[in-house]
Amino acid sequence: MIIKNGKIFRDDKGFVEEDLLIYDGKITDDVAKASLDGKIIDASGKYVIPGLVDIHSHGAVGHDFCDASAEGLKEILRYEKSVGVTSYCPTSMTLSKEMLLDIFKSAKEISPDAELASIVGINMEGPFISDAKKGAQNGKYIHKPDATFFDECNDATGRLIKLVTLAPEEDGALEFIEACKDKVAISVGHTAATFDQADIAFKAGANHVTHLCNGMPPFNHREPGVFGAAIENENVIVELICDGIHIHPAMIRTIFKLFGCDRVAIISDSMEATGMPDGDYELGKQHVIKKGNLATLEDGTIAGSATNLFEGMKCAIEFGIPAEDAIKSATTTPAKSIGLYPEIGCLEVGSKADVLLLDEKFNLIQVI
Repeated sequence: MIIKNGKIFRDDKGFVEEDLLIYDGKITDDVAKASLDGKIIDASGKYVIPGLVDIHSHGAVGHDFCDASAEGLKEILRYEKSVGVTSYCPTSMTLSKEMLLDIFKSAKEISPDAELASIVGINMEGPFISDAKKGAQNGKYIHKPDATFFDECNDATGRLIKLVTLAPEEDGALEFIEACKDKVAISVGHTAATFDQADIAFKAGANHVTHLCNGMPPFNHREPGVFGAAIENENVIVELICDGIHIHPAMIRTIFKLFGCDRVAIISDSMEATGMPDGDYELGKQHVIKKGNLATLEDGTIAGSATNLFEGMKCAIEFGIPAEDAIKSATTTPAKSIGLYPEIGCLEVGSKADVLLLDEKFNLIQVI
């Protein structure tokens, strides 16, 4: 296949007007091989970008990963593919080990399918979190950081867990980081950690932040907290929910200025109400009410997002983030954060040919 005349996104150059060559499901530089199937797409006036990589999403279209249903997970993946997310990390909640093991098994039952987004990992958000900053997580199942607990879960998935959230102020957190830092990306989140506690965790091997600003103390001039520690530790990638509800647009612009798109991974944090009408839903077995793009628990606590990653990327652009930076933060950076770049998240020779065609206003036209 040859995609001709498009504005191709190159993560190191921005948009470049050139042809994109595809052979056997990969990006190639061999014109002869790309021409073999005779398929040519004229992308004149269109943007050509990598398929999006959502590393933090709980569900969509009435289904939740924590339902532990392979059929439900397929429907989530079908929806995600339809909205331009081609690589996906289903994300668990704070639940018991037995429940998590059952949930994780459902991901192993999914076979590759051209109609579905690909599962490229699992995000284990909890149970090693702080009760003080649990947010929409269920405090009943909070557990102190436990490497053996994690290993059992990871082994049950075939070592598919790519991210695990940790509150570094909890007893056993540093021992957990030492034991697990070479097995999984350790993400600081749902935490009341001080700057010093977070800084120690990052220097010990944690390298990620779960939805920056949400589920943690604010960035304060006398106590910079996780936010300040993440800025200073330049190996740390931070997740960002760009729905305009979780974080003010001005703060989103500030975060991009402070961290740069190479360190910001836009996430959806979507839950089962995403892609659905207003009404009553669940997140991690808890009742959630959706009104527009706002999803809350009964007490008003924001409960995940009702916005998919493509919408979040477009919101970032509308908030003033340069298109090239927003796209990189929804493709290349999250792929790097889970160790799968350049296999996914870019359009370089040898990369998987997950491709989106967008119009001049960055609306999705086609998923290839």
